[in-house]
Amino acid sequence: MEIKPIATIKNDFTSKFAIPRQSGLAHITSEIIFEKEYADENALRGLEEFSHIWLIWGFSENIREQHALTVRPPRLGGNVRMGVFATRSPFRPNNLGLSCVKIEEIKKGKIIVSGADLMNGTPIYDIKPYIPYSDAHPEASGGFTDKTEFHTLKVKADETVIKSLGEKWTVLKTVLENDPRPAYQNDSERVYGFSFSHREIKFKVVGDTLTVLEIGDE
Repeated sequence: MEIKPIATIKNDFTSKFAIPRQSGLAHITSEIIFEKEYADENALRGLEEFSHIWLIWGFSENIREQHALTVRPPRLGGNVRMGVFATRSPFRPNNLGLSCVKIEEIKKGKIIVSGADLMNGTPIYDIKPYIPYSDAHPEASGGFTDKTEFHTLKVKADETVIKSLGEKWTVLKTVLENDPRPAYQNDSERVYGFSFSHREIKFKVVGDTLTVLEIGDE
């Protein structure tokens, strides 16, 4: 089977570092830009009646010729191996991802969504509506994720840093609160950095507090 992208996502994450580990964790606004042959409004007819959609997409930055049968999930501290099909690791045999996002607005040739955990430029291979009666299972068990504590940080930043980002600070703060570091790293002296909205974000973490050190241009 050969598949090709129907769209590409556009947002403020230009690198893999700090992208939320799951969809819905941060109110990140993204645009799904359709390829020309799928930009016809007829392809989206009726979608306005749904609130959420599933995105089937490609881990375009994690291409490997060989894949291990076990991986180390961040939720387990990066120290425990689990079967690849028992995780949502990006290192998969077919490099396909699945995310549920909220529809904010539908325009000609694009869908504006929130809650995506995708990097800018990620290819979208298919879109399906989220159907509550069949897709929601409140009684479902979450495997090892039920047994691990969801870790969040306190975020500190200078007022000038906050003002420099304007409305994007709210989104960035949520990303930082969810601890963007690799789960197995806890070095209080290390300065971490990543790209967000064409800015270079640098920070340190001591204990349960993350301090933004600098925000500069890329």
